[in-house]
Amino acid sequence: GGEIDAAVELLRKSGQAKADKKAGRVAADGRVVIATDGLNAAKIEINSETDFVAKDENVIEFAEAVGACLLASSAADVDALASESLVDGRSVEEARTELITKVGENISVRRFGRIEAADHLGSYAHGARIGSIVSLKGGDDELARDIAMHVAATNPVCVDESGVPSDTLERERRIFAEQAAESGKPPEIVEKMVNGRVAKFLKEITLIGQPFVKDPDTTVGELLKTAGAEVIEFVRFEVGEGIEKKQENFAEEVLNQ
Repeated sequence: GGEIDAAVELLRKSGQAKADKKAGRVAADGRVVIATDGLNAAKIEINSETDFVAKDENVIEFAEAVGACLLASSAADVDALASESLVDGRSVEEARTELITKVGENISVRRFGRIEAADHLGSYAHGARIGSIVSLKGGDDELARDIAMHVAATNPVCVDESGVPSDTLERERRIFAEQAAESGKPPEIVEKMVNGRVAKFLKEITLIGQPFVKDPDTTVGELLKTAGAEVIEFVRFEVGEGIEKKQENFAEEVLNQ
């Protein structure tokens, strides 16, 4: 009837209805976006149902816009970020709802992380699926980026031993102790075996204990020490990690449709 505002409202309601209908569908694909201004870095994971839609230009634009919004925002969680405004004036949630209508898949803003620079910020993206950001004290920008690349490649649990969860360490020690006890060796030898295996485990999961990916003969800890640098913190995301993706038979899916 020529009432533009009413038409816009109708479309928004329709889009929200479609978004609600798709909300229960598993979105385990997507992309990771990193935004930085040199002093701060933010990383966000946007999920879609398929890799095909994750590469859609509309999804890429949305992910980049939300990343820029996050960098300028103080939102504490995803729910708070949903009400933040993008550059075009729409809220993140409004833009997400409209995107779902456009691409025909469930799109979700899953999680985000922020890091402030100590002295240097490093970031590295492996395609759009893995992203890492690192705050480095001392060193330089090149080293910070190298460490970020290493984090993306090896997925360490924490910076050093102090960051290893106590329950994780206790569980591994218990498993190693049971394995070593089966050897039938004296208790003092078993204890040495357990300590050795725990030390090896810690080197494998801590950033500073791992062999540096660009020079496996040097650990990250040794590299940092030589440069007079220290990793304050890091954040690594990989698209879909921890999400149980439904396995479907493509032929059956087409037949059902």
